[in-house]
Amino acid sequence: MGNTLEKNGLWDRVCFGFIPAKYFALFLLITVAGVLCNASPKGFLGGFTVCTIFGLLLDKLGEVTPVVNTYLGGGSFVAIFGAAVIMYLGVFPEDTTKLISDFIKGMDYIGWIVGALICGSILTMDRKLLIKAGALYFIPILGGIAAAFGLTALAGQLMGYGWREAILFVSLPIMGGGTSAGAVPTAQTYAAAMARDNDYYLSLIMPAVVIGNALAIVMAGVMNSIGKKFPNTTGNGALMKGGALTKEEVKEQRPVDLAAMGRGFVITGIFYTVGILISKLVPGIHYYAWTIVACAACKISGIFPEALQEDVAQWYRFAMKIGIPAVLFGIGFVYTDLGVVIANLTPAYFLLVLTTLVGAVAGTWLIGGLIGFYPVECAITAGLCMANMGGSGDIATLGAAGRMELMPFAQISSRIGGAIIIVLASVLSAVLGAGL
Repeated sequence: MGNTLEKNGLWDRVCFGFIPAKYFALFLLITVAGVLCNASPKGFLGGFTVCTIFGLLLDKLGEVTPVVNTYLGGGSFVAIFGAAVIMYLGVFPEDTTKLISDFIKGMDYIGWIVGALICGSILTMDRKLLIKAGALYFIPILGGIAAAFGLTALAGQLMGYGWREAILFVSLPIMGGGTSAGAVPTAQTYAAAMARDNDYYLSLIMPAVVIGNALAIVMAGVMNSIGKKFPNTTGNGALMKGGALTKEEVKEQRPVDLAAMGRGFVITGIFYTVGILISKLVPGIHYYAWTIVACAACKISGIFPEALQEDVAQWYRFAMKIGIPAVLFGIGFVYTDLGVVIANLTPAYFLLVLTTLVGAVAGTWLIGGLIGFYPVECAITAGLCMANMGGSGDIATLGAAGRMELMPFAQISSRIGGAIIIVLASVLSAVLGAGL
């Protein structure tokens, strides 16, 4: 009886993600000692270990924190913003900060996770629904852009900021797909058409991008809560009504096979390679978008063998289970700059950013619902994933919403939707930007 009670005790029943509490406590102590004594392993192993352990800790805190776990995205929210606080306060020594930055940026750990989510999600979709959704998905994106621009212009005019300035310097950069593929080319476009140089416009629009990304994550958690309260508004991870689009098809899964998982990892890299090759021929579109196109073409045409699809699915499930805590912590630590948020968080500016997010959600919710999408999922992907900071923002937003399986559509919003915004930037800066 004593052994049974011991086996079923609190330390055995509570888990920090995929690690039982009785082991996690020891792992955490050793990791903290490694950080303090500059004894963390170097390279990928050290970055993954530090980010995973602290990511799991913050995730568990979010799961058990009232209000946060109900309305703000729970563990994912705390993992991201808790890491941002750690970075802002300078808690970690310089060597650990560099280790995490190199892991997330230099080694592209985010790309590692995004690749698994893109390929695994698409290749486990229902083929007919994939075709149907692909043909309709850009309609709510355009509706969300129009609503975001219109609402922010109205707010800007009423507040004395100016409706042109509200569109060009707040709503358009927020909807533009992040920094390197969004804010930077937008600033360059503005400099070519308007009165000031590139650096001026970049400094002007970056606060909106950063604060917009933070609000997108918060609102994703709110959308998840709305879906729970009003079940008819959500497919619980399925985008389109009438089928399990982006949910894995209901079928018996093969037992875990390490060789299959390894093949899935390699196949993901092959699809990435195809995407990069195409992007060299058509450089105006990010290789993530071409990777999505390649996966979708293989799924729709039926030329990709089912056995290999299951291999990719195994790798996808592994990445979802094991890889997400580290990437959420890394995104918060490396990409969420609380200094920028705090410096620009005046009530008026915050309201302008908020109106952009509300417009993006409202436009995609209404239009998506009319054409057969679940409003919650459509608002998250076609709305909030237009308003966050690209690949890292997509992971953070979908994590807060509890809908990582929507990654392919999030990436379409960030990459192809972001390209649409750059085109709009070139047109609107010429039409509205005189003298700005």
